[in-house]
Amino acid sequence: MSVLSLTVFLPLAAAGLLLLPGAAPAVARWGWVAASALEVVLVGVLWARYDTPPPGTLAFDEQVPWIPGVHASYHVGLDGLSLPLVAMTAVVFLACAVYSVRDPDRPRSRAALFLALETVSLGVFAAADLILFFAFFDLTIVGMYVVIAGWGHGDRARSALQFFLYTFLGSLALLAGFIGLYLAADPHTFDLLELRRQGPFAGGGTTAAVVLGAILLGLAVKTPTVPFHTWLPPAHTDAPAVGSAVLAGVLLKLGTYGFVRLGMTLLPDAWRAWAWVVLAVGLVSVLWGALVALAQRDLKRMIAYTSVNHMGYVVLAVGAAGVVTDGSARAREIAVTGAVTQMVSHGLVTAALFLVAGVFLDRAGTYEIDRFGGLAGTAPRTTALFAVGAFASLGLPALSGFVAEFQIFTGSIATVPWSAVGLLGILLVAAVLLWTLQRVFTGDLGPSSRGFTDVRGPELWAVAPLLVLSLVIGLVPRPLLDVVEPAAASVVDLVGR
Repeated sequence: MSVLSLTVFLPLAAAGLLLLPGAAPAVARWGWVAASALEVVLVGVLWARYDTPPPGTLAFDEQVPWIPGVHASYHVGLDGLSLPLVAMTAVVFLACAVYSVRDPDRPRSRAALFLALETVSLGVFAAADLILFFAFFDLTIVGMYVVIAGWGHGDRARSALQFFLYTFLGSLALLAGFIGLYLAADPHTFDLLELRRQGPFAGGGTTAAVVLGAILLGLAVKTPTVPFHTWLPPAHTDAPAVGSAVLAGVLLKLGTYGFVRLGMTLLPDAWRAWAWVVLAVGLVSVLWGALVALAQRDLKRMIAYTSVNHMGYVVLAVGAAGVVTDGSARAREIAVTGAVTQMVSHGLVTAALFLVAGVFLDRAGTYEIDRFGGLAGTAPRTTALFAVGAFASLGLPALSGFVAEFQIFTGSIATVPWSAVGLLGILLVAAVLLWTLQRVFTGDLGPSSRGFTDVRGPELWAVAPLLVLSLVIGLVPRPLLDVVEPAAASVVDLVGR
């Protein structure tokens, strides 16, 4: 077994061991932490051994026949688009394991579920076969449904069902698009690298536009973009803190990653035809997410709507990257690089914010912003963690959000000048987060602030490393950009220069 396959399936093997009869709750909790920590080590090995592959190939490539009748295989590999997201996924799941180390609620089942969810999430980013991609993609839906329904609160049954139905219907549209690609290929194949070489819909056309439209629909629901975002706020509100961290930090990236890996790479000519639509949807998501976040009184719903805004930046960037004009190639490369950087940044920062939000429910039993106030004096560590997360989210220099958003808007505006309207989203999100900081942490003590206990050890050690990584990326982005930029250039070459 290769290091990559070991990285993908180790959490699943650990989950199986934790479900064996006789495993004590403490063993389950610390076993989850140990398996997740080992995952981070394995990802470090992959990063250290990574060498940028030539265009049209993958590093750590491994292929084994799976369903020969339809030419589907177990085919995995990494490049500059997927390796950063694999690393981010491992880090977020480790943070969730550490955060849950004192949680007494069915620790064996929860640990096994999250480890299995880690395997299928990593599988999506590593997959180089459409059927394998779809299998892992669909299993993430099942896993998160169980997380919300089994460990959530509030109206968790309704929120879990809404999440499942929305995203599962979106995955059916995605499957229809995959079948269209398979039928157009000669010889028929689901292999991503072979489809890229064949270019079955080269030249575009109506059929190519329909196939890409189906793929975009499935991915837009998962991202989610406006108007397919309505499942997200209730899912976050009623999910447990670690569920929200994984949902926002990892699962939303499956949609935006698919835009680049599937849409731009496999259907570049059709992508150019759809680029203006994608760009417009991204711009609307940026503005709508920020405006609705401004109106929220629930802390978790507010963070959820900022996720719609931040994913909108990614969609805006990849849409702009499909608008081919003379001399725009470099700007479009910057936009794609910014999109991948934003996926990593948002994964780290929003996971941290949702974990901090979980502290509020644990201490006060509510997310209602107006019930808090004055926490800076009684909970200084909570205040510091939320403040750094908020500053990273709004794109303050020296943090990862600034690097990502600067690249996105530099590339997008240079290609499509009126995409500068999206800068209003940054201003609105800054207003949202600063206003929230003011209401929750300054002023007089609110009714839910009395007796509020500051973050404990496991909570601190879960959240702080995520924010430290955001700071590292903000100050020293070159190691990340060196991995991403060649892959971004390869994508832009496919779409057209």
